[in-house]
Amino acid sequence: MATREQSFLAFDFGTRRTGVASGNRLLGRARGLRSVVAEGDARFTQIARLIAEWQPDALVVGVPFHPDGAEHGNTRRARRFARQLHGRFGLVVHEVDERYTTTEALADGAADADAAAAALILEQFLRGLDAAGMEGDDAGT
Repeated sequence: MATREQSFLAFDFGTRRTGVASGNRLLGRARGLRSVVAEGDARFTQIARLIAEWQPDALVVGVPFHPDGAEHGNTRRARRFARQLHGRFGLVVHEVDERYTTTEALADGAADADAAAAALILEQFLRGLDAAGMEGDDAGT
């Protein structure tokens, strides 16, 4: 199965800060871009600019869980954010379990832990695509 060069924007959702990363399937790598520090419509205005600039094929949202896999309030908020992205921008949105990504980004000394966590989320997603041998079109919101 041929691997297409698909590009993605990934998000580490937070109520005040949302980290953003970009990457593509061909290289299987991601890099943190920046954090969006806004809420409500202002957040989506900034995200719209990033989508226009990067023109991703799909989006990836990190969804947090408790260590035992149980959902919590932020799980539901992140999933709502993913649905809003899909509704506003019409792109496929993939959800990824993002447990410990911010902790790992901080341990690595990231200057912008949220953007670095988004990059880790995206790289995890890309590894999953390759492991599953998926084209990346059939999963997501």
